[in-house]
Amino acid sequence: MRIKAIIFDVDGTLAETEEGHRQAFNQAFADAGLAWHWDLALYGKLLAVAGGKERIGFYIDDFLSGPARPADRQALVKRLHAAKTLHYTAMVRGGRIALRPGIERLIEQAHRDGVKLAIATTTTRENVEALLEAGLGARWATLFEAIGCGDVVPRKKPAPDVYHWVLHALGLSAAECIALEDSQIGLAASLAAGIRTFITLNDYTRQQNFEGAAAVFEDLSDLPAFLRASGLALD
Repeated sequence: MRIKAIIFDVDGTLAETEEGHRQAFNQAFADAGLAWHWDLALYGKLLAVAGGKERIGFYIDDFLSGPARPADRQALVKRLHAAKTLHYTAMVRGGRIALRPGIERLIEQAHRDGVKLAIATTTTRENVEALLEAGLGARWATLFEAIGCGDVVPRKKPAPDVYHWVLHALGLSAAECIALEDSQIGLAASLAAGIRTFITLNDYTRQQNFEGAAAVFEDLSDLPAFLRASGLALD
């Protein structure tokens, strides 16, 4: 069956964003006068939880106790996440986070050949738009036909909900699409939706178990190799 769409994860897949997210979280904590600091090792553990608000909530519940645990948990999570988003999007618009190798070329060729493009992510719409505009310019909105992000569905990855939402928005079956992910959580979500999935590694995820992936790549520097493995026949 001809592949009619590529569905992209965002963080770690379209761009190496996680270090930017980590720094933005720490800036938000400092702004709020909190003595919280997520170092590389801790952030690697927290990435097991999908979604920024969920990650903050998990940290509060599992890493803080006694007087260190805030009383206004829900309100604090929302305030911190909003502040973090502002810091992160400023980084992106400032050119500090670029698309990964091969991504722009894949997007351009797929769009030119009539293959639909979509996003399935747990990050916010603001983060997605900032990254795509920084990497592709204002025309990004004409390239993508479905943007499944943030709280568009109640359950985040590894639940398949965001992928089901995107398939419905595209009007396609799972068999007509492929997904590009970078993490075990993302792979679980896309496979649960029945979508053949390819992995590009990054420093936070390269030791994870990617059983079930169609193929695993360091990145898309060798785009022809990815096109051959995926069955995409792009010019």
